[in-house]
Amino acid sequence: MIRRTFLALTAATAFAMPAMAQDMDIVDTAVANGSFTTLAAALTAAGLVETLKGEGPFTVFAPTDAAFAALPAGTVEDLLKPENKDKLVAVLTYHVVPGKVMSTDLSEGLKAATVNGAEVTITLDGGPKVNGAVISAPDVAASNGVIHVIDSVILPPM
Repeated sequence: MIRRTFLALTAATAFAMPAMAQDMDIVDTAVANGSFTTLAAALTAAGLVETLKGEGPFTVFAPTDAAFAALPAGTVEDLLKPENKDKLVAVLTYHVVPGKVMSTDLSEGLKAATVNGAEVTITLDGGPKVNGAVISAPDVAASNGVIHVIDSVILPPM
């Protein structure tokens, strides 16, 4: 009984989240989700919070905490150091595309310019991916754009 109640509450919360998110900007939506604490910390360290709370619209390919944890040991801690702010900004802005790009707008081989200046490539074979990172939860609406949850951190070309 407790298990069924928990599952029902979890499902109700999950389905209510998109409606609530439309009233919140990209940063607030990500923070409210609870799976993006590392991303939120990185955005703060990079000085990008206010930008992503701005008018937009933005499309953010948002890596989860598990995606950041999968990076080699020490990578996140190194990027968060003040002396590496430029590197951190480059990585984070590579996850942002100007405009609101919904999953229905994605097509095989689509190349999109990121805020970083480099392009990402979308593939659809085997499910939607950006530079090989699986888009596990597309179209999370926010007041100033959309979030596509991804399972790994994508790195800009060197």
